[in-house]
This record gives sequence, C-alpha cells and structure tokens, in this order.
Amino acid sequence: MDYVGRIYRPPSEAYSLLLQVTEGCSHNRCIYCGMYRDKPFRTKSWPIIEADLVEAAAAGEVSRRVFLCDGDALVLSQRRLLQILEGIRKRLPWVERVGVYGDTRSVNRKTVAELRQLRQLGLEIVYHGVESGNDEVLRFADKGGTAAECVDTADRLREAEITHSVIVLLGVGGVALSKRHAQGTGALLTKMDPPFVAALTTTVIPETPLGQLQEKGAFELPSKFGLLEELHTIVAESELTGCRFSSNHASNYLPVRADLPQDKAKLLTAIRAVIDAGDEGVLRPEWMRGL
Repeated sequence: MDYVGRIYRPPSEAYSLLLQVTEGCSHNRCIYCGMYRDKPFRTKSWPIIEADLVEAAAAGEVSRRVFLCDGDALVLSQRRLLQILEGIRKRLPWVERVGVYGDTRSVNRKTVAELRQLRQLGLEIVYHGVESGNDEVLRFADKGGTAAECVDTADRLREAEITHSVIVLLGVGGVALSKRHAQGTGALLTKMDPPFVAALTTTVIPETPLGQLQEKGAFELPSKFGLLEELHTIVAESELTGCRFSSNHASNYLPVRADLPQDKAKLLTAIRAVIDAGDEGVLRPEWMRGL
C-alpha cells in the first residue's frame, strides 16, 4: 500500500483497511494538533489509489471495513469520492462499511443529495472532531468552524442517513475557558444529538502552537480532576436521545462507556465519586496515556 507519512485512524477503525486517498489535512491549523504538521496537504491521484485497491484485493477478505485517510478525505470532490467508493465496491465487494474523518467544512460544502449518493455507495460513518461547543474556544483553537455550523453538519448527515460520530476534547479551552467550554459542549451535543460521542483529553504537544503557548505561560491545562469536572459537566448538560458515550481513548484519565440517556444518572454518580475522592490512584497512569 502507498502510505505517505504517519497514518492515523479512529480507535473503532483498528481492524479496518486503511486506504490513504489524501495526504495531510487541508486545514492543518488547529493549535493542539500535531498529526499532520510534517506533510503538506495534497490529494492522491486515482492511479495510485486504484493500485492500492488492486493490492488489497489480492490480499483477500482481510477486513469488511475501509477507512479513508488522511485527516479530512471528505474534502475531496464529489467526482473523486464517487470514483473511490465505486472502486472499493468493484475491487473489494466484501466491504460492508466505509468511514472517513469529516468536519463542518467538508460536510457542509456538500448537498444532502450528494451525501446520500456517497451513502448509497457505502460511506456509512463520518468521524467529526467538534472539540468544543463554545465559539470562543473554537476561535482560540483555530478550529475553522462554529457551533452553529456543527448543528448544520449533524442535520445534513442525519438526513443523508450517514452515522455521525462526534469527538469532543477535554481541556482544549485551558483553565481560563474550562467552564464555558464544558457547558457549551453539553449544550451543543443536545442540539446535534449524535448517536456516538467520544471524549478525548487534550495532550499538549511541544511543537504545536498550543505547546508554544503553554511554554510562554499563556495556556494552562486543567488539572486531572479539573478535566473530570469538564467531563461531568458535559454529560450533565447534554440531553441525548440515543447515544453511546465513551471516554475510553488512551488520552483519558478515566475511561468510561455508557448508553445515554438511560445510564446518565449512574455515569454522573461514578464520575462525581472519583472527583470527590481525589485519589489519583484510580486514574489511568501517565505511562499508559498517549495519542
């Protein structure tokens, strides 16, 4: 397979075939992210993608899922995405699901009809790094979207019958914006009402703009229990109708998984008990954390 640079995928795509159709991220300005700073964004040519599909076909039925890399492959033109999905269907007929990272820019530039076309050819899930529901935090993080645009994204994907998996980022507003970040994120999740939400924890990477701000004393990450306060507030403030909520990513200090709304009270009680106990011994140790 023609892999260029480091390859990233969501935890739930661990056993998927990773098909790199773009290199890097077209935005690549989020201040906390260091994933694609080592390579400029570019789209891969169809002959290279097709060769990868031929190679994957020769390997046989290794996986029934495909994940399109890199950071925001959904930004590709409709023509190219249809070509890729048709190629997967032709070369890998056993594939049952295709997933991709997407955001407000890539989703909202497509009509619902276009999204339905992609769904009909196998695109079943979009992983969306919402990060925060507070516009001040989103501007600080240079996310390139607004909370209102996130709601539009959720509506479009729902209408197109594409599963929407949302990612929020504990601590991304720092101590200064912690409360507003958590409250705004809970409120936004209520409006979006996605079927999947994953909470990750901000990891400050030295070579990123956020790392530089921290070094200058202009950014302070909340304490471990401050991060859990954000998690508690997000769960408490959100009203979700049918959501699998998790914080079991390796970056998190407290792994949890729950079905909301039915497990909400139990989840809040469990998080509050950990915060009130103040015992770091029950948290994931630093050596086990990572991206």
